[in-house]
Amino acid sequence: MSKGHVGDDIDLGRGDLSVRISRRGAAVTAATFRGKPFLVSTGGQDGTFASFPMVPFGNRVEGNAMTFGGRNYAFQRNYHDPLYLHGDGWISLWELEESSSEHAQLRFWRDADRISPYAYLTRQEIRLSGNRLALTLSVENRGEAVLPFGLGQHPFFTRTPETRLTIAADRFWSERPDHLPDVPGPVPAKFDFTSGALLPWQWMNNAFEGWNGRAAIAWPELGIQATLEADDALNRFMLYMRLDRTDFFCLEPMSHLPNGHHLPDFGGLKPLEPGEALLGKVTIDLSALPVQPEGR
Repeated sequence: MSKGHVGDDIDLGRGDLSVRISRRGAAVTAATFRGKPFLVSTGGQDGTFASFPMVPFGNRVEGNAMTFGGRNYAFQRNYHDPLYLHGDGWISLWELEESSSEHAQLRFWRDADRISPYAYLTRQEIRLSGNRLALTLSVENRGEAVLPFGLGQHPFFTRTPETRLTIAADRFWSERPDHLPDVPGPVPAKFDFTSGALLPWQWMNNAFEGWNGRAAIAWPELGIQATLEADDALNRFMLYMRLDRTDFFCLEPMSHLPNGHHLPDFGGLKPLEPGEALLGKVTIDLSALPVQPEGR
């Protein structure tokens, strides 16, 4: 990729790592390491996003309504899904505040309206350092009342037949037919990636809790691997896999559970006073996959 930016696109590069960003959604639209794509451009409204920020919270709100602080609030659908989905940032045009060959910072703000009662200012910084991609997302409550906020990143990782995921969690949430979390319980054996495992070939759209913020992904066919780390604010994650698309999977670090507005303790959503902010950072470190000795 060439470095610089034209129109809505910003190209970043450092050594073996290249990333393209769009002002639309503050999204990563392409990411390669040593010429190999480790993210797939398939998400977003037009199918070009390889990773996007979720703000002022991620996933859905049951019934497009919530009650907080003794007041009732309503949402309207913001996408083809019947429920308000993934916040506003991913479907909006952001302002580019700063950029260089190795980083970009964008911001977006909105007032409350009929679509959502949230008024806020959010910033996303994408920075390359060595072979590391860092995504730092913040949100500040610009409304007049306390509301529960959350953050998340929604990367679409490349999936090959031999892709191995290593990640550990203490609790697993089953999924309802409306794609909201159902009941918590122990992690099923087929979804236990504590010691590293191949990804299952089945539908999956589940939340996990009790995560230490670390994960590893290996792509033997590509000869590369990634180490993902999320800070303490992003202590939950979603795994999303489809049956009709076997070329990607989503590992989504989040500060809260889907539908947290209707769960005990708001599912990890953080009530923010006017002027108060929340920040979360995710890093993805890329490296060559060590060559295994013959016969192993």
